[in-house]
Amino acid sequence: VQVFPPVNFTLTVSALAQVLLHWKPNPNQDPKNYTIRYDVKILSPVPEEYDTKKTHSIRTAVLHNGFSAHIRTLLLHNDLQMRSDWVKEKLLPPPGAPETSVTNLSCVTRITISSTVSLHCTWLPGREAPEDTEYFLFYRYETYTEECQDYIKDKWNRNTECRFSVTHIDPEEVDKLIVIHINGSSKYAAIKPFQQLFNQNAIEKVNVPRNVTVFLEQNDLLATWEKPISPFPKECFEYEFYLFNLKSGNKQILKISSNDFRLWIDVTNRYSIQIRANHHICCTRGFWSDWSEIIYVGKN
Repeated sequence: VQVFPPVNFTLTVSALAQVLLHWKPNPNQDPKNYTIRYDVKILSPVPEEYDTKKTHSIRTAVLHNGFSAHIRTLLLHNDLQMRSDWVKEKLLPPPGAPETSVTNLSCVTRITISSTVSLHCTWLPGREAPEDTEYFLFYRYETYTEECQDYIKDKWNRNTECRFSVTHIDPEEVDKLIVIHINGSSKYAAIKPFQQLFNQNAIEKVNVPRNVTVFLEQNDLLATWEKPISPFPKECFEYEFYLFNLKSGNKQILKISSNDFRLWIDVTNRYSIQIRANHHICCTRGFWSDWSEIIYVGKN
């Protein structure tokens, strides 16, 4: 039996950092008594291999260095597997002079009191970017794409920072991707775009634990607090408890996974106490919260 490769294989950029792979069954392939599937091999930017019975597939990937994929027909009959030759297709990198795209991109999200998500990104201009270069940032979350309206500039009046006080990022989702796309323009050079994918929970600056209370019960220090502002339940957080003995200078940082804590201390000494939080178990860890305000206990 001859196995024919798929036809009309195309790659289309369907959204920021998203590629639609599409093909058709070969009209010469006789499907009788056979199951037809397709082997897909992504070569770049990130190698990946899978098979599918569909004739299309969507992939999220950074595209500033292009994208290339191979595909072939797979015929299955009982225990027999037969394969066609590969068909190859690629997307070229977008135009732009090397080292004109941004570098050192970093982003942070926060969950606000009103349960929306803010986004703040910073970057550095490319080494070879002319001084008149203007950079423009977009984020994509699921099907929603938005351009930055609130930039902060460097001393050469170039955009190097962007703030979204409200976004379409869903605070209840776990480990979904945020696409950041920064392109640019200049009178003197074509500016190469840059894309980066961020896990939404990995770049979340966790909020501070709330209502921290500390009191003494004979020689025991008792502390209780509430989880940070977040849609995740309290089991999803861990804490660091910072205890500083102001008399001896001794510091302790204890890891705790509950919302209360008891510790024997020397009550003739004075202590300062702070607590901070991070994700635990339910999703990827984020950035540790800031420390809570200092609380003092013990004798002066």
